[in-house]
Amino acid sequence: MDIYVNGKTRSIEENTTIEQLIERLHLAHERIAVEHNRSILEAAQFFNVVLKAGDTLEIVRFVGGG
Repeated sequence: MDIYVNGKTRSIEENTTIEQLIERLHLAHERIAVEHNRSILEAAQFFNVVLKAGDTLEIVRFVGGG
């Protein structure tokens, strides 16, 4: 099924959670924020939200610096 991640179409398997997607994208949990269909999620929700066809995600990675 297709979802949209940061404006691009991405094909994933049905019943994929946000947690599983994050793992597949090799992202570190402590440095990201996820918006799912215009709602910002807490990290604890990543395990419970099952993605559906047409869902839209915006994933932002935080970068430190000085």
